[in-house]
Amino acid sequence: MTKTIDISSLRQKCEEAGQGHLLQFWDQIEESQQKSLAAEILSVNLQEANVYFKEAQATLEENNEKIDEQLEPLEPAVCGSVARSTNELIDKYRNLGLSAVGNSEVAVLLLAGGQGTRLGVPYPKGMYNVGLPSGKTLYQLQAERIVRLERLAERVTGKPCAVPWYIMTSEHTKESTETFFQKHNHFGLNKENVILFEQTLLPCFDFNGKIILESQSKVALAPAGNGGLYNALRDQGVLDDLTARGVKYVHVYCVDNILVKMADPVFIGFCLSKGVECGAKVVEKTVPKEAVGIVCKVNGKYQVVEYSEITLKTAEKRTPDGRLMFNAGNICNHFFTLDFLKFVCQKKNESQLKHHVAKKKIPFIDSTGHLQKPSAPNGFKMEKFVFDVFHFTQNFGVWEVLREEEFSPLKNADGQPKDTPTTCRNDLLSLHHRFVLAAGGRFVHSDGSLYSDIQRNNNNEQNGDSCQKSQDEEETIVCEISPLVSYFGEGLEELKNKLLKPPVLIELGPDKKTLDIRQAIS
Repeated sequence: MTKTIDISSLRQKCEEAGQGHLLQFWDQIEESQQKSLAAEILSVNLQEANVYFKEAQATLEENNEKIDEQLEPLEPAVCGSVARSTNELIDKYRNLGLSAVGNSEVAVLLLAGGQGTRLGVPYPKGMYNVGLPSGKTLYQLQAERIVRLERLAERVTGKPCAVPWYIMTSEHTKESTETFFQKHNHFGLNKENVILFEQTLLPCFDFNGKIILESQSKVALAPAGNGGLYNALRDQGVLDDLTARGVKYVHVYCVDNILVKMADPVFIGFCLSKGVECGAKVVEKTVPKEAVGIVCKVNGKYQVVEYSEITLKTAEKRTPDGRLMFNAGNICNHFFTLDFLKFVCQKKNESQLKHHVAKKKIPFIDSTGHLQKPSAPNGFKMEKFVFDVFHFTQNFGVWEVLREEEFSPLKNADGQPKDTPTTCRNDLLSLHHRFVLAAGGRFVHSDGSLYSDIQRNNNNEQNGDSCQKSQDEEETIVCEISPLVSYFGEGLEELKNKLLKPPVLIELGPDKKTLDIRQAIS
């Protein structure tokens, strides 16, 4: 039996919140559209949304103020670095992390609510193929890394384990993401361990505090940002599912980093050894003007500060050893204990997170019912960021990794100077090139002559460095290693003393033990 819409109650709800205009076209739209509009309005706490709008106005005023005087660098006690740690310490962290993974205590949580708009594609970014020899998408690369990690962890504990993969989508990406995973049989993962849920949405406001209608029967809604994660974890049963599975630690990351190590055992082990409840993986910021947020302290609380919130003078400050004082570049790669997540997801705590505000050009329906596409910003979109919860923690850890090994985001279409399919592809190929060299393999030209064995860092130019490059360094050697073969460079003993002729694709053989090495592939 179809539930009848109580239009009187709905009108009262809107009028009391000062949003009566949301129903101005009610009598002009079809019954199915009325039901849809009513459902949208009822899904929004209008009074709460009004409070968010007022906070947004205050935030915009605050954003004009620099916070240099409130900044403090991270204390050494909370920091660790892969570049400044001994091999023995790295091995200790890795084994500690693998033990936790092997005991099924670790889950990974992917932030994947965005569409590939800037890439020029109409589908979720995780479904993008950057042009690797294998043709694998970001989703497939990440899924296969989880499969490999589970196998490595099982060797440590001697028992089967699972790393559940929670994927936060949006209303625009959930259906297509779900279909994609089903089509590819979840890339070898148990489908019960791939859990999709939707991030929350917030209405868009005009500058007068009125919620915008994008059509006569639809409210203009926008994702609440990756910080909407905490609301979604609480309200969609994800926290309960994590608890039921016995998960103790959660690794959170963004979909667009082609080099990401999900549930990185070294990072997990570092955090466990430090006894932290919240941790951030960072890369060293070496150029003051680089447009990346920094992890630091503000008024004694841990926080990510955007580069635009401080002056160049502060950004240029250096320590006695010549490094930037504020150099912990945020890459949206975080560790949380489940207990900490449960704490921050409580309504009284989650509601303390401030909304970040952006002025946007938002299409709207005018009072005559016609669609208008503004040429200048006409409203607000509000969002929260996943790292906004840092200020809740007293036990914090920061793990610095090498940019060329762990951070290469996909944000722009080819033709832009950085963060493109080409830069991502080349960064992954260069990493795999180094894996082969470390394993004792070598690359040869078609005439049999050796390529240079110089270790290359493709990110030098992005960091502002410049150097004279040899002909070999200018050329990216095409060598792809399947994640099913190697997670961090291990398992490549067969390559010792082998001469490989690019392009090379190294997959796992049919026996799941030996390597299937395809050379000079077309």
